[in-house]
Order: sequence, then structure tokens, then C-alpha cells
Amino acid sequence: MKKTIFFLLIILPFYFSIAQVIKGKVVNDIEKPISNVNIYLDGTKTGTISATDGSFSLNLSSSGNNNLVFQKDDYQTFTINTSEVLNKTLKVVLLRAKEIEEVVIIPYTEAAYKNYIHFFLDSFIGHDKENVKIKNQRSLKFSFDKENKILKVKAPQTLIIENKNLGYTIDYNLVEFFADFDNNTTRYMGTSFFKESKKSDKVKLNRMNAYDGSQVHFFRSVFLNKVADEGYIVNQITKFPNPKYPTEEELQLLKDFAKTFKPSGNIKIPEDILEISSRKRNELPYKIGITKTQIPETDYTKKNDGKLFLDYDYMMQINFKKYFYELKKGQFVKATIPIIRTSFLHPEGDIFEIYRDGNTSNPGQLTNQGEFANDKIEKLLPLDYQLGD
Repeated sequence: MKKTIFFLLIILPFYFSIAQVIKGKVVNDIEKPISNVNIYLDGTKTGTISATDGSFSLNLSSSGNNNLVFQKDDYQTFTINTSEVLNKTLKVVLLRAKEIEEVVIIPYTEAAYKNYIHFFLDSFIGHDKENVKIKNQRSLKFSFDKENKILKVKAPQTLIIENKNLGYTIDYNLVEFFADFDNNTTRYMGTSFFKESKKSDKVKLNRMNAYDGSQVHFFRSVFLNKVADEGYIVNQITKFPNPKYPTEEELQLLKDFAKTFKPSGNIKIPEDILEISSRKRNELPYKIGITKTQIPETDYTKKNDGKLFLDYDYMMQINFKKYFYELKKGQFVKATIPIIRTSFLHPEGDIFEIYRDGNTSNPGQLTNQGEFANDKIEKLLPLDYQLGD
């Protein structure tokens, strides 16, 4: 998503302050103030809105590595890291959003919505559609590229997501949702702001079980050098090409045939096409094997200038002994029998900074599988959540 944005930083005379504060004013391109702009730390409960004159002030409890989001429907969203603007007075200029059509136009249609809404909800929300709902779901727009088998979803409005299980209402700004059915991959990115909607022992219990063993929990453990103490075991996984999976040339044959194929009662599909299609459907592109067990944090992390980075050339298998929390006689206790949960991370040689709150830089680019991939919106907690909140 290409964004054109003006961001002007005005530094007023220096002042002494112990608290971490961000303040300023939001205006449009002709200097008129914009009110009711949502201003929040991405993925947290910390936020505010701009006043009638466009002014805002946001107090931070700590100086983390959060992104500060300025978001209002019909305007281009602006995001900047808080480290760049702490204790400064800002002037933010937001421009009206404009639709930019792609060279090849794949229309967003009602038919695409009806055909793929359930796939989207399973991939984005999760499976508990009874207790986790998008209240303005009909605002979503769907397009499907039949030739390349690619689904795209956009949200012209901020999505209002009600999660009864975890007691939050989430304002979610969906930046991208992209599903490639040929390669069986799905990714989505967005910014989120959490509001408490319900508090009870049951909600507290649900939050504890959602957090324990999650990807955020894992990266917090990595940051604190407590991976083993928290119950994680990390193994190195090496990928080996699967000779049974179709080659690039064979996959291209399938695509070429699909372009010319016209279903009819008399057509016969060539045997070689059927055979390639069967291998593509039943085989994985690669096989995997554990080549190193119980690797220490020093194998897959590096420190530089006081910052911690995930820096690893292999796939990581992450096993976790999960003892579910239970509520007994008003007390939260762990079950006695664990369930082993297995996840996979694919750094693929890319480098990601790891933050204290369990987030990483460019989280949408870090591929995961297994239990981590099941941490969809239905299990999403604020980045400022602490166990027991």
C-alpha cells in the first residue's frame, strides 16, 4: 500500500519532564484542524483522540518500541515509531485518502464477498464466530483473481471487532489481507487499538490461556533470556527439496493448461497433467528434519548497539509444554498434565528486531506455522498485557 503523507515535526523550546509525553496537533493540507483522529500505540490499550482544535496529548508509561498510529476513516493512516517523537511537540498533516486503481483491475464484488467471507473469517478471526465478531463486517470489500488464484480483502472503514471471550473491543485498521491459493499462503497486516469491554474471572482466565505459549510470550522470553525457564524448547530445522514435488517447469505446464482449459462433457485431461496435479496436491515442496536440538538463544539471536535481533538462517521448531490455567475455588491454578504445542518460525535469513513487549519489527514478514499460526484475532491480546491482567 503506497501512502503519501506529510509529517512535520516542530520542536518547541526544550522542557524538563520525567514522564514520556507525545503531544501536538493534527491538521489537513490547508491547515484546518482535524478532530476525532484516533491516536494510539499500535497493538495496545494506550491511546487518545484529537480535540476539536486538532490538539492531542498522550502520556506513555514506558519508552518502548511501539508505533504511534494516526488513523481516521477517509484519511491516509500515518505511523511512526515513538522513539522518534518522545517529548516533542508535533504537527501532523493528514491527507484525504484516494483510491488508486491497479493497472490490471480486479473488481471488488458482492459475489466475491459471498464466496470468500467464511474463508476470510477463519483466516483472520479464527473459528469462534459466536463470541468474536466484526460488528461492521459488511464494509469489507473482496476481490478474487481467478487466473492467479489470489484473494484480496480491503476495509475502507476501521473494523470494530468485539471479542467477548477476552473482554476487548478492537479498532482494527486492516492494511492488507492477501491469500495465494496456489501456494497455500495467507498474510494480513494492520494496526489495532484495544478497549476493555468486560472484566470477570472467566475473562481473566481466557486471557491467561491465550497468552501462555503464544508467539508474544515466546519473544518476551527471548528478550529476557528466559526461553528454557518459561518452558520452551527450540530446535533447528533444515529443509530438504522434495524430489516428488513438481519442478518449476511442471508447475508452469499446469498454469498454461489451466489458461486454455474449457470444461465440457467430452474433454479428456492429459495423463501428464493429471500426474503433475496429483503430486502438487499431495506433496510438500520440501521435507524437513531436526538437525540440532535444544539450541540456545545465542544461536538464533544477535545483539547490536543494545538491541536484540532474531538472526537465523534455518527454520525453528518451538515446542512448549502448555499447562492450561484453571479456576478452582476462586484461585487460578495450572493443570497437572501438559499438552505439547509445536510451532515453526521461518526467519529465512531475514533479520527482525525483538522488543521487550514481545513484538518484532516487520511482524507481517515473519512466516509462522503450527500453534503460532493459530494465534488469530480471537486470541489477540494487547502488547501491554501482563499475565494476570
